[in-house]
Amino acid sequence: MRKLLAYPLTTLYFLVFGISLLVFHPVQWICFNWFGYHAHQKSVSYLNLVLMLCTYLLGTRYTFINNEDIPDGIPLIIVSNHQSMNDIPPIIWYMRKYHPKFVSKIELGKGIPSVSYNLRHGGSALIDRKDSKQALMAIAKLGKYIEKHKRSAVIFPEGTRSRTGHPKKFQPTGLKVLMKQAPSALIVPISINNSWKMLRYGKFPYGIGSHLIFKVHPPIQNTGDPDVLIAKAEEVITSDIRISE
Repeated sequence: MRKLLAYPLTTLYFLVFGISLLVFHPVQWICFNWFGYHAHQKSVSYLNLVLMLCTYLLGTRYTFINNEDIPDGIPLIIVSNHQSMNDIPPIIWYMRKYHPKFVSKIELGKGIPSVSYNLRHGGSALIDRKDSKQALMAIAKLGKYIEKHKRSAVIFPEGTRSRTGHPKKFQPTGLKVLMKQAPSALIVPISINNSWKMLRYGKFPYGIGSHLIFKVHPPIQNTGDPDVLIAKAEEVITSDIRISE
């Protein structure tokens, strides 16, 4: 019965989701070209709030826990596990004061209204997974960008999302490049639970009634052995993952 109900709700969700992307695409263009970076950044933040609200049609709930005193005016490297594309809007919205930029696969940089525009013009890194040299150069550029402008980079070191919620082993290369190019950045681990349930049936229908939980953990100073720091961030994140049906 739950899955049967998911079909019409998902159809309605996709309709509203698509309309939201189409509406915000020209909004982003106007903000970026007429009013500059900060207006564009606000438009992206509100786009992602709207995308979260769209998932309410599926009975989705969000809890974003951030009890950490993260200082302003310094770059951040936000490190998280990855369970679905639904991980992204809450991070953008709830961490909006830190101007999050993403390490994203290059395929998302074209063809998707609003999303592709933001990835191309908002400061994110688009990487070609088949070209390691290009990928590392793009990540290095992002590291220099956040160091200069005191913004944040978001990276999912697992590489690909976990379809079952069980965390995958971190691939540290890209994270090491960010740490090297943004030496003053704080490393901010975020654990994500239950996002995978949105895709429990695959891409259609979406899972309904999911409660997505995000938790910001204490920042880690970007000093010392990078392997040790990455292992610490991985341990903090994976120890907070709870798998339940």
